[in-house]
Amino acid sequence: MSLKAFHIVFVTVSTLLCAGFSLWALTTYRADGEPGLLAASLLGLVGCVTLVVYGRWFLRKLKGVSYL
Repeated sequence: MSLKAFHIVFVTVSTLLCAGFSLWALTTYRADGEPGLLAASLLGLVGCVTLVVYGRWFLRKLKGVSYL
């Protein structure tokens, strides 16, 4: 597996984990009502959006590089 392919997989998994954490914190906030969980959910959402933007930038930057 090339470094480019590994990087794409790593960013994808990180994005999914960030989104999952954000959803978990939001559902726990709804059950408990603790404001720290709402902040954690928002931070997770910001991280998720940032990773998506970074992933698109990375793919455009290395458009001509092979996956092998």
